[in-house]
Amino acid sequence: MIIDIIGDIHGYADKLIGLLTQLDYQHNGQYFVPPKGHRALFIGDLIDRGPQQIKTLEIVFAMLDAGVADAVMGNHEYNALAFATLDPEHPEHYLRVHNEIHTRQHEAFLDEVTFGSELHTYWLKRFYEIPLWLETDYACFVHACWDVDSMAMLKPLLTDDNRLTLKALIHTSQKHTPLFDALERVLKGVETPLPEGIVMVDKEGTTRTRVRVRWWLDDLNDRPIHDIARAPASAIAQIPYDTKPEPIDFTLKTTKPIFVGHYWLTGTPAPLSPQVVCTDYSAAVDSGYLTSYQLDTDHPLPLSPNNFVQYLNT
Repeated sequence: MIIDIIGDIHGYADKLIGLLTQLDYQHNGQYFVPPKGHRALFIGDLIDRGPQQIKTLEIVFAMLDAGVADAVMGNHEYNALAFATLDPEHPEHYLRVHNEIHTRQHEAFLDEVTFGSELHTYWLKRFYEIPLWLETDYACFVHACWDVDSMAMLKPLLTDDNRLTLKALIHTSQKHTPLFDALERVLKGVETPLPEGIVMVDKEGTTRTRVRVRWWLDDLNDRPIHDIARAPASAIAQIPYDTKPEPIDFTLKTTKPIFVGHYWLTGTPAPLSPQVVCTDYSAAVDSGYLTSYQLDTDHPLPLSPNNFVQYLNT
């Protein structure tokens, strides 16, 4: 079996159609049918940013409903649920605050799916059907980070097949709690505090005092922040090069290959490490390519750059 692991789509349905066509999927009038011996897997972040939100969801969920694809949840699907759910402890507020930044991030989706509408309710219900992670005999699939310890903390709040419940959404939305931190690890990655007095401004214009790190590297705690940070060089230029991070509590606890999205990579696709592949190559910008990795379940390792397929929308 070949698993076509498809990166973050972010509402770019035309790129999705182009990639599926390039991979020899055929539309039968209801859904895209994979070529013989293939199956699709969507690595999360189906929504936000792009101009074709509903069309993207219709394509993906038609394939899920037909049993020819799987998916894991991205932070944008999680955020959509939290943005629409009132906090039972503070019923005048939503779990995800409706501030300017959060509203702007979610604007493309809400332009097509009116907040509080029947259509909005329908798609939120569908998002609950997407598991936070999938593990098979041959590989692990998660949007941002395969952190076994965080998953173990989340597991009692989830369904048996790792789907969110309302209780899980409420508890993981409470900042400065272990459950919030666990969810952040799984859907957004591993972060470490910046040195006191140092801040970064991310691509959304948000000022941050923490930096995301490349958790797939060995010896995280023995490297300077410059070597392990997953951030633009311009954003970390003000940090002295030899600055070490605070101790990072993370250990990779599987020998299986791991597939993620989330990280807005550019350039020629290649595995991040001998064990980790990212399929997010910035499809949410005009110059980015929707990218897949073709995993042979009989021979999952070694990982190879030759297994990437990108939709070249020229």
